[in-house]
Amino acid sequence: MEITGLTWAVTIAAIIGLVFFDYFFHVRKAHTPTLKEAAIWSSIYVGVALAFGLVFFALGDTDHAIEYYAGFITEKALSVDNLFVFMIIMTSFAVPRQFQQKVLLFGITFALISRTIFILLGAAILEWWSDAFYIFGIFLLLLAGQQLKSEFSSAEEAGSEADNALVRFARKVLPVAEHYDGDKIITRLDGKRLFTPMLLVMVAIGVTDLIFALDSIPAIFGLTQESYIVFTANAFALLGLRQLYFLIDGLLDRLVYLGYGLAAILGFIGVKLMLHALHQNNLPFINDGEDVPVIEISTGFSLLVIIGILITTIAFSLLSPKGKALRALQNAEKFAHRYTLLPEDATVEQRQEAAEKMDFWTHRAQETEHRYLEELIEHKDQWSAIIRLAHETRLEDANRRGIPALMSQRIVTSDGPVLAPNTNGKDNEDSEARD
Repeated sequence: MEITGLTWAVTIAAIIGLVFFDYFFHVRKAHTPTLKEAAIWSSIYVGVALAFGLVFFALGDTDHAIEYYAGFITEKALSVDNLFVFMIIMTSFAVPRQFQQKVLLFGITFALISRTIFILLGAAILEWWSDAFYIFGIFLLLLAGQQLKSEFSSAEEAGSEADNALVRFARKVLPVAEHYDGDKIITRLDGKRLFTPMLLVMVAIGVTDLIFALDSIPAIFGLTQESYIVFTANAFALLGLRQLYFLIDGLLDRLVYLGYGLAAILGFIGVKLMLHALHQNNLPFINDGEDVPVIEISTGFSLLVIIGILITTIAFSLLSPKGKALRALQNAEKFAHRYTLLPEDATVEQRQEAAEKMDFWTHRAQETEHRYLEELIEHKDQWSAIIRLAHETRLEDANRRGIPALMSQRIVTSDGPVLAPNTNGKDNEDSEARD
């Protein structure tokens, strides 16, 4: 497939059109997408991205097709990891749920622009100096180490993304209101024009996007040196990221080992770049400036390795004891909260179904090993309060109807937090047997 100026123009126009479509039909009117809406549009965007790769196959350009899919999957995985930080930023700034779409679309648009600049710079550097592959490879290996290090960092350290130097500078030099005014960036208060916290959120997201570009661009240049493939893989990985955020919100932090998988991918591509650099070596202090006879890793093999790492990481996250513990804790809180939101006219069947789910996941949460509690529950007091309130509500309802609610009674009458040593493991099983 010959990539011409017309090819570039049509592709860029199509991507800009998709961004404008997203804004005018989804984000312009603030709302929180339903799970169904997010699922449908996520599927559409992923389908468009996958169909784009088939165009290369249809034109007989198998090499570029494989490079595109390897790049797209890698960039999509890195983008999903980015959503963790976006979530932390929006939580730190208490962005109302219905306005988060606009923030995400701004981040995606800014990322498209900034990454395009990085792609052009990267292509120019590699064209001018092929031994830059050494630098890219070393950089990715360092990033892989940094990714591993961040897996051992606390949530508070991760949250520092929202409190970077540029945000602190903006707070000092700009008149910023304390509260949001819808999704506006500028508001009026007592006759004065002030910026809303929405501006600070967008600054934080923008700076974070620049940081993310530093690992995503070298990573994909390790899979292909064709700028068009680098650009389209990045663009299609970013498009649909807004919908994916709302689709997997709540599932994101269940991927407890995703960071390790991404570190493995970055490290693998770093090694691939180093081997490629040795194969085309021009540095006089390495093998007297001659090519080093090393094995080069093909893009097809790279695609299989990347897919294998992601599948293994996701499966291990969901099926490992730590992943199961997190699922139990999240569901215990979720179903307890849902029980407290039941309307007064809810039927007996609805209340019974909600109570059964709450009891089941509360029991599962109480079985969680204590070595996971400190790591997985950041605010245990708040968590326990939500669980206790739900069981108090359930116990009152059970008493009115004259039916037993043994778990709720035990939780309400016990002292201390819901997750205490005597409600965990073997002790909990003994108490269940006594009931």
